[in-house]
Amino acid sequence: MKANSTPGTLQRHIVYRTRGQRHGPITRLMSPGDLGKVVKPFVFLDLFSADASFASAMPIHPHSGIATMTVAAEGNFHFDGPPSGKGVLGYGGVEWMRAGAGVWHGKEMSHGSSARIVGFQLWLALPPELENGPVDSQYLEASAMPLAGPATVILGAHEGAASPVRSPAGINYLMVTLKPGQAWTYSPPASHGVAWLAVSHGGLTGANAALAGEMVVFDGAGPIVLEAGGEGAVFVIGSAVPHPHELVTGSYSVHTNARALAQGEANIQALRARLPGAAAQGRTPVFTG
Repeated sequence: MKANSTPGTLQRHIVYRTRGQRHGPITRLMSPGDLGKVVKPFVFLDLFSADASFASAMPIHPHSGIATMTVAAEGNFHFDGPPSGKGVLGYGGVEWMRAGAGVWHGKEMSHGSSARIVGFQLWLALPPELENGPVDSQYLEASAMPLAGPATVILGAHEGAASPVRSPAGINYLMVTLKPGQAWTYSPPASHGVAWLAVSHGGLTGANAALAGEMVVFDGAGPIVLEAGGEGAVFVIGSAVPHPHELVTGSYSVHTNARALAQGEANIQALRARLPGAAAQGRTPVFTG
């Protein structure tokens, strides 16, 4: 649905909104074949809301050419992800996986102490120098993540706070909680022509209103002025330098061209043949060969 914006203003306004498609406990808000083409390098976003067994039920699956990250907006996960070790990811913690040339994973996280878990999984399209590069993973508890006012800096930097996640340059991703009626302004860097947000709890009111379960996309210049409604709001917001490459997709992969995709998928198949032996030897939950 379109929203009006006033030419010549210095603020960004909503130009598109979606509630995605729901499949059981998961709402697919964005995929590489639809909205991902508009806000790339952000190419995929799931909002999940499920009981504690959700994390443990995740099957082992492959990726290449992308980075994935999972954050909890409510509840927590237990993680076991070498070399990060073991711990708990609650609000403000992050699971980061740069799949690069190919990885199989899915058993690093299991249910934590909460009865329910609500959160987001995001995919980023990687630049050519990283899309078939080495795999990199991090599990960072909330205590390791910097705060800037009501925002946890998941990726990039904001108001002097820089994330420890080893993400590509030119990308910001924040998790924000506003109290009822609280106003907050996010000023993306001038080079960040892409900006969007998605709400997990409560809602935003005013010129940039958005409700729980919605993802909205902003036009391309100026700050984003937000105000929480009467229930407050919990949301993620992302901005970035636009990804200048096409999205060439496989079942679990996104690359910049067909040759890079073929290379990534060949690596995935080579790793697949080695999975049974790795499992028999008690290898780590993340298998990169």
